[in-house]
Amino acid sequence: MENQETGRQLRARRTAAGRTVASVAADAGLSVPYIANLENGRGNPTTAALARLAEALGLRLVITLEAGEEDSPAAGAPGIPASLVRLGRTPRFRRAVAVMAAALDTDADELAVRLVAALAATGAAVGRDLAEADWWRLLDALTLVAAHPAERPGSA
Repeated sequence: MENQETGRQLRARRTAAGRTVASVAADAGLSVPYIANLENGRGNPTTAALARLAEALGLRLVITLEAGEEDSPAAGAPGIPASLVRLGRTPRFRRAVAVMAAALDTDADELAVRLVAALAATGAAVGRDLAEADWWRLLDALTLVAAHPAERPGSA
């Protein structure tokens, strides 16, 4: 398991849940610096620590063995910018996710994780750090598309 990818997943899940590092640390019985280091790809977590983190985030820990890193599609995946982390903690983000989840008939928590990852990838594709207002515009556009899809050609 690559530490950078584990850190990205932890941060994405925590952000999507609207949680702070401190709240997850308290629930997991781990220190804030320990979790912050893990999210930043530093440290070598034990399976016990990962299991506690998973439980604190309402997740199930699954450990798999895969081919080497060069075969991993996650290699080079973007990190989660601080401005996006802040956005993920807001009630407005949770409301937007709820609207999209209802429109798409999907689980809101899973959608939140996918949205945070997609927004981070969009920011990386643009090649610059996006401001919070940029994240909101992207989220608003996605909400509009999810809740009010355009007619499909030939469906009229």
